[in-house]
Amino acid sequence: MIPALYTHLGAAAVAAALVWQLQGARLGTELAEARLEAATQQLATSTAQRAADARVRQAEQAMNTKYQGALNAARDREALLRRDLDQLRAVADGLREQSADAARRLASAPPAAVLEYAAALGVVFEDCRAAYGDMAAKAAGHAADVQTLDAAWPVIPISTFVGATSPP
Repeated sequence: MIPALYTHLGAAAVAAALVWQLQGARLGTELAEARLEAATQQLATSTAQRAADARVRQAEQAMNTKYQGALNAARDREALLRRDLDQLRAVADGLREQSADAARRLASAPPAAVLEYAAALGVVFEDCRAAYGDMAAKAAGHAADVQTLDAAWPVIPISTFVGATSPP
């Protein structure tokens, strides 16, 4: 009976070792599947993050391109305005000289010529007044547009930023 006991004990030991190995293999498989799932999720997250980063870079590049275009257009407008201002100053200097010359000639001019000159100056003054009135209306319209754009410009509160609790 002792050899049968040893045989049974040996068989039980072999069975226990096989069960142990089977459980280890099952646990290893579950662990490998969990690692695979985690790696798959990390890969999906990483892929989504890269795609989001690419969209952000594209949007940033488009915004920078638009900004640079606006800056270039502003520089061009400024150069044009400077050129126009230089031309205006040259014309104003010429008119100043003409006015001084006319004042010298008017001192010795006959009264009829002075009256004709005064009438011509009245016409020029009315033209200038009308032009300045139009310019003032355009300036007021521009100021109203600026106020409208300023009031309508989207503002992102600082509290919407992640981790922001108070303004810096």
